[in-house]
Amino acid sequence: MTTENPALKGCKRLVVTHDLTCKTDGTVKQATITPKKIVLFFVGGAGDKESYYSTGPNNNVADVMKVFVRDMEAEGICSDNYDIHHIGYNYFISEDDLKKNVLKKIADVTTPVYIIGHSLGGWNGAHLSAVLTDKGYRIPCLVTLDPVGEGKIVWGGSNIYRQEPKPKAEYWVNVRADAKDWNFSDLVADFGEQWDMKSGPNMNGRVNVNHADAWVIYTSVLQSGISARDALMQVVVTHFKGRKCA
Repeated sequence: MTTENPALKGCKRLVVTHDLTCKTDGTVKQATITPKKIVLFFVGGAGDKESYYSTGPNNNVADVMKVFVRDMEAEGICSDNYDIHHIGYNYFISEDDLKKNVLKKIADVTTPVYIIGHSLGGWNGAHLSAVLTDKGYRIPCLVTLDPVGEGKIVWGGSNIYRQEPKPKAEYWVNVRADAKDWNFSDLVADFGEQWDMKSGPNMNGRVNVNHADAWVIYTSVLQSGISARDALMQVVVTHFKGRKCA
């Protein structure tokens, strides 16, 4: 025999075996809320995702992506909690490409989107943060690794935004590569002109690293005492609030 709950006296039943919660029932209820799945775009620069004037693909930002995946595994956050995409800097300039390469990979506007860009991918990735925000998406963290694109000469040979980016993100980390011993990649960055913004990022620093070594730029500790890697992981781990793999 089923015993009637006195707190539900006078309330109707939804089905014969389940009581509705009556408005007179003031007992505290507990509900489990699953953190929203996130999407990350790792945006490569010239010669990264595809060949650039017979150079590459070098997959520089893919090395950053590998570090991120290892960090997520170390945190115990399963891969089914996030989608990760390696795209080129020129994959979202037109509306058609934006829909195909970015928007279709995001479930809906409530899905948190993280952008990590290197070189021309840092420049265009910063623009992408504004484009997505204006469309109603949320960007918890933007990371720009030695962004390049200020030089007018590079505009002619690269499909990039010509205006200086005006990023829109809840937290922006920028790291400038300032190698003491130059190599060819630093000459290329100098040709494209590194974006040397004076204000804007929540965290902004310089590292003695060559331009091509995106993963070293990402993992190098800045003057603030943490790296871009640390800053991104803090935001991501906070989102999942300690949720671990089953």
